[in-house]
Amino acid sequence: MNHKREKIIALIFGLLAIGFGAMTIKSGGFALFGGIEGKEFAGKYVPFVLWFNFIAGFFYVISGIGITLRTKWALKISFALAILTSLVFIAFGVHTFLGNPYEMRTVGAMTVRTVFWVMISVFLVKISHKRNSGIPL
Repeated sequence: MNHKREKIIALIFGLLAIGFGAMTIKSGGFALFGGIEGKEFAGKYVPFVLWFNFIAGFFYVISGIGITLRTKWALKISFALAILTSLVFIAFGVHTFLGNPYEMRTVGAMTVRTVFWVMISVFLVKISHKRNSGIPL
């Protein structure tokens, strides 16, 4: 992959992370702090998943800014998001396996979140190893 293409992909990933983070903060905040309407919107939510995603949304934005600006620390945040999201998804799987209530849309959302952050992390690791100096693209 050439340098110009790497920059464009990083910009796209960064902007997507910022947008995804903003949407996550908005929807999670509404579900958590929107009173009865928020609770109805959330449906049969799983509290630890909702809180994790809400808090992670802020880190999505921070990581997205770092990716867009091609900082070295963006890789660490993105990798942490990939790992933590995967662990929360596993815990969610255990929760559902035990017969606890959940929304099917949570399965889809957690799948998208996990794939998104793993994909970004793989890209950033590849670039960081290629450049041998973090991720300044």
